[in-house]
Amino acid sequence: MIPTAKLSALALAASALLSSAAAQSAATSAASAPLAAAHGVAAPDTTHLSLSDAVGIALATSDEVQQAIALTEIADAQVTTARAGALPQLRFNSGYTHQFANARAAIVGSVFNQPNSYTSTFSFSQPLFQGGRLIAASRAATDVRAASRLTAAETRATVTVAVQRAYLDALVTGRIAGLQARNLQLSGERLAQVEQFEKAGRAARYDVLRARVERANIEPLVIQARNDHELAMLELKRLLNIPVEQPVALTTTLDPDATRALAARLGADAESAPLPVGRAALQAAEATLRARREGVAIARADFLPTLAFQASGGFTALPPAGQNRFPTSRGFASNALCPAGSAATRVCQNGGWFEDGSFGFTFSLPLFDGLRAKGNLDLAQANRRLAELELRQTREEVAVDVARARAELARAEATFDARRATSSEAEEAFRLATLRFNRGLSTQLEVTDAQLALLTAQTGEARAVAELHLASVDLARALGRAIPLTAGGEVRPGADRPSMSSSVPSTR
Repeated sequence: MIPTAKLSALALAASALLSSAAAQSAATSAASAPLAAAHGVAAPDTTHLSLSDAVGIALATSDEVQQAIALTEIADAQVTTARAGALPQLRFNSGYTHQFANARAAIVGSVFNQPNSYTSTFSFSQPLFQGGRLIAASRAATDVRAASRLTAAETRATVTVAVQRAYLDALVTGRIAGLQARNLQLSGERLAQVEQFEKAGRAARYDVLRARVERANIEPLVIQARNDHELAMLELKRLLNIPVEQPVALTTTLDPDATRALAARLGADAESAPLPVGRAALQAAEATLRARREGVAIARADFLPTLAFQASGGFTALPPAGQNRFPTSRGFASNALCPAGSAATRVCQNGGWFEDGSFGFTFSLPLFDGLRAKGNLDLAQANRRLAELELRQTREEVAVDVARARAELARAEATFDARRATSSEAEEAFRLATLRFNRGLSTQLEVTDAQLALLTAQTGEARAVAELHLASVDLARALGRAIPLTAGGEVRPGADRPSMSSSVPSTR
């Protein structure tokens, strides 16, 4: 298991791929060297990309995965906010007020003439009973966070399958393009051979014309195969956020025997575990339903009374008129501080800091709020019923998805077994037809038919191997299992972050 270090390396590889368009290299690839030399610009180096690297880059840079991670971070913040409501609150407040006109001093007397006032207060509050709102809100936020993480895991699984599909599509189209090019080469060699036979009197003009027409008919197929491969590579680059102009070489190949063994193992696992309890989408729907049920409890709390405790303590300074400096001493009051001639009962203060403290309980009982609480309760109950329906639909969709994946795996296994035997037989038939034609024992039509059958069989075999691997991968995703890669590796898109493991050396 390589959860963090592997993803960090893949993220660095993704950054290198994204910036490779700006970094030019002196060494150019064989395909882009002539064009680059004609324009006087060095072509970028070819990037060698394995299937595991492609999946890792997608998991580290995909927009869908990044969006799921952002939603998870939002849910984490909501959990913190919900829990904060049940914790005690402590706040410090400080203020300064200058009163330039004092009505009480003018009406009553100068004893009220304190133009400057300073306050410093610590406020403490603790909710004691909120009708169960705080506990329900914390549980709901926790369920929402779990649902977001499970949704992110489902997104990672979907992206993993999509990248493997694009990668294998590029491999298969490249293989088909090579087969078509080989087919064109064989047709050209046979045309040259028929032309030599015509000169030697062993073939008619008709045979030459037929060979030329066959070769000309193959050329559009070669162009189409190359175009399909280019489009498949562009789709793979789009998924991985690789610049279009960046040359990419695919290094992973599928082992037919390993692919067949993987399909057999996953098929057996699917039969032994018919219910995909580990599917992230199903667990996310269940967590969402739990959150909606807690939402009903939160709405019902609006009908219940609340009780809270508050306490505050601090200091207040009211310097007398004419004393404009900031108070720095502790306050005290005495008759000795009053001006001469003041009444004996008069008490004056020195303008310092006096203690000020209080505590109390607040009890609140809702009597009528314009039916706001009833509306909130109706909304919460409707959301709960909607979540129940969505969970039911998700279960049905997962069951159908598993059934479809099983059927697709069975079809791919049958196709693979048939295509694999046909390919070797078609190759032997083409070799024998070519030998018979060279010795004059068969016609050109027989060789052409054998060549077409060989091309069809080899193309079908290449597609069958890729389809079998993708069917196995899709079944693992539908069951909520670790998604396999080639050469024994697998991707575990867990609830928090994906991890990749492999028990064999890399395919690169």
